[in-house]
Amino acid sequence: MVAITFIEFNGTRHDVEVAEGATAMEAAVRNGVPGITAECGGACACATCHVYVGEGWQDKVGEPSEMEEGMLDFATDVRPSSRLSCQIRMTEALNGLVLHTPEFQG
Repeated sequence: MVAITFIEFNGTRHDVEVAEGATAMEAAVRNGVPGITAECGGACACATCHVYVGEGWQDKVGEPSEMEEGMLDFATDVRPSSRLSCQIRMTEALNGLVLHTPEFQG
C-alpha cells in the first residue's frame, strides 16, 4: 500500500492508502476526500480532480502530459504545481505524497 495525504483548501487533512498502480484520484474517491469529484471517472476528460502537488514532490510525480495540460486549461486557479489526480499513478516512490485540493474545481 502507498500512503497519500490530501489537504483541503481549509487545512483539513485526509491520510489514505491505496494499492500500487492505482491513481491518486481513485484513492480520493474511494476514501471520500472532499473536493475531488472526478466527473469523467479518470479518463482525463475533465478537470474535476485537479490538485496541487506538495512541495518537494513535483520531481517525483513528474510533468503533466500534453493531453493533461490541455485539460488543466479548464481548471480553476491553475498553478505550476497543478496536476490532475487521475493522471498520478501511485508507486512506492510516491509513498507519503502530499496533494492539496483547490477551493473550487473547474
